[in-house]
Amino acid sequence: MNYHNVSFEAAYGLKQQIPVSRLPEVAFSGRSNVGKSSLINRLLGRKALARVSSEPGKTATINFYNLDNQLHIVDLPGYGYAKVGLSDKQRWAGLIEGYLKDERRNLGLVVQLVDIRRPPSDQDMQMISFLQQMEIPYVIVLTKADKLNQRERRERLASIAAELPDGGEETVIIPFSALSGEGVDELREIMEQLVQFAADHPEMLTGQDPEDPPEEENPESEEVKVEYIGFDE
Repeated sequence: MNYHNVSFEAAYGLKQQIPVSRLPEVAFSGRSNVGKSSLINRLLGRKALARVSSEPGKTATINFYNLDNQLHIVDLPGYGYAKVGLSDKQRWAGLIEGYLKDERRNLGLVVQLVDIRRPPSDQDMQMISFLQQMEIPYVIVLTKADKLNQRERRERLASIAAELPDGGEETVIIPFSALSGEGVDELREIMEQLVQFAADHPEMLTGQDPEDPPEEENPESEEVKVEYIGFDE
């Protein structure tokens, strides 16, 4: 893929606003301040494509980026910022969970970000358990790897798997640094494999026949039901 050919496509604040997938999607999930915007910018070779919020927890939309018209990078709202009101947390939970449960999505992978310097938070664990229960493929990316010295890094890598649900068995774990670029090649390789798989198996992609009229949804009639992700805690 041409990583220079990338652009912001759209932002959605409600699940029912998001159109049916037309490309494979890789979604990025994590707590506020975990370094998600910095990771996306480094991954896509841009300095400010994904904007770093001046106020943690401020981003309240799902943002779509078009990578070479072959893949959608999907930036989910950061969670876990205590100063956000309960109503906002519930709406974000409904938005994130609604996206992840949407059968119209060509969601091939969730990249779950965890700060390498500390154990996964309760909300990180809830998200990972949710992905497991929904059988959504995911990888764990440990951000801010450059913040630790070699001894600290070895200790965290030795303990991180045991901290994950089910002991992290068979979970792909990738240390990442937006500063040094560590982990970029591994993530790009995974994304390119996903794109190639989608090209080889077009029958697995969702999407409506272009001759069919789009389905209409009534935003007022859709109930937001949060089952797994405890953003209201």
